[in-house]
Amino acid sequence: MGDKERSDGVRIFVVDKWMDSVVSVKRHSKRLLILKMVSDDGLLNVLTVYDPHSGNPEEEKESLWNKSFHLVSCIPEKDMVC
Repeated sequence: MGDKERSDGVRIFVVDKWMDSVVSVKRHSKRLLILKMVSDDGLLNVLTVYDPHSGNPEEEKESLWNKSFHLVSCIPEKDMVC
């Protein structure tokens, strides 16, 4: 599931027993991925973020965090985020 042509960037592993619960996997950049799945309590959004290391420019770090916060703010309040 997800973009099979890419070989770089952040990834997420899902245990076989939860695969049928996965609704979508969206890569928003090579450092940011959101997996959406159905749980007993509703929709669960799992964010995976690979933070730039200390050698990267501050602008790159700030851009990633701004994008992360924006994506979280777009998730409906009734959905869970982790």
